Amino acid sequence: MMTIDTCTILETLLSLEPRPTADAPKAARGVYGLVDHLGDLRYIGSTSSREQTLYERIHQRHRTGSEGMSHYFSSMYNVGRMWRDRKDTGTQVDGKYAKALRNAFVAQHCAAVWVELPDDCDIASIEREILGFAPSSAVAWNGRKATPYKEPVELVDATLEMLGWGQKERDAVERQRQRFVGSYAPAAVLATTAKLAEFQTGPFRFIGIDVETANNERASICQVGLAGVRADNSVHVWATYVDPMTDDWACSRIHGIEAEKVVGAPSFSELLPMLDALLTQSTIYQHSSFDFSAIAAACRRYGLAMPRWDWKDSLELAQRAWPELKGGAGYGLASLKQHLNLHFTHHDAGEDARACAEVVLRAEEKLRLRDGAIFASPRDVRESPSPS
Repeated sequence: MMTIDTCTILETLLSLEPRPTADAPKAARGVYGLVDHLGDLRYIGSTSSREQTLYERIHQRHRTGSEGMSHYFSSMYNVGRMWRDRKDTGTQVDGKYAKALRNAFVAQHCAAVWVELPDDCDIASIEREILGFAPSSAVAWNGRKATPYKEPVELVDATLEMLGWGQKERDAVERQRQRFVGSYAPAAVLATTAKLAEFQTGPFRFIGIDVETANNERASICQVGLAGVRADNSVHVWATYVDPMTDDWACSRIHGIEAEKVVGAPSFSELLPMLDALLTQSTIYQHSSFDFSAIAAACRRYGLAMPRWDWKDSLELAQRAWPELKGGAGYGLASLKQHLNLHFTHHDAGEDARACAEVVLRAEEKLRLRDGAIFASPRDVRESPSPS
């Protein structure tokens, strides 16, 4: 029996260009890795059985096998419109379409890498040795303890277009999505809904908003903060992490939010309907146009309609209230923090939303005293909607 260098095999797996699962060899065995829709190696396995080829293991088992078993693509993408409960006889027809969509999604957007090995090798032992020193990120799925992904909405939409499905099939997978959300939504999403319901204790004169992003892409929202100002000008703050589904955390150096902090948090597509139920009836203040543009970018990324909120800019209000800052330190929150002696932690979405609200309150007071400006009074405040 030939000697195999397991370190070299692992290095090869980590360096290979991912290929479609259908390209896996139909007449060879060996060690392989599964690559997710983000392009990251997440599972290392082998064809330990002499009767199973790399093609059968990767393309047929992991991609099309039953979810909840050791078929990792099937399990990790058993969500949203691709979700089914194979034991639920009442949803078998809709579930059949959801599974077909998932199979096509994996074939189109996921991939694999592999190293062919001779049949006389002890492939199972080679796999065990590799797993003993493989980086944790490359074996994140091993052991079936990983949390399934949130539905990659844009990519699933692209898969539906590729399949050319009509309304009948699309309705079926949409019903599966609704069943998944109703019964199997992650606990963190449900907790976010409950927390937002607590926030909706207005009425609010206006609501300050702030978002933080994981990187320089404005769609990569990783935290949202709201600050509701009641009729008596008291401020109620709420914030949540958001999973931007990215591996690029270039902005962590600014706000300190890293991938570990958003594990289990709702995705933007899950959070937006919750926010819209509240904010569509409110006046929303951002500080500069960044927050609007970030939400618009995230809507484009996830294929969502941009909500029609009543946006206003606290920076413009500050420019009217304190013209003496023009040409000096400027009107950023850091500058206004010093000028107005505000107390908040910059680059935390909840804190920055509160700072935005306080800037509006200070500017209102200044403009009312100086110019006789009129702003919303308690009798003008509309009731916030009830949680949907």
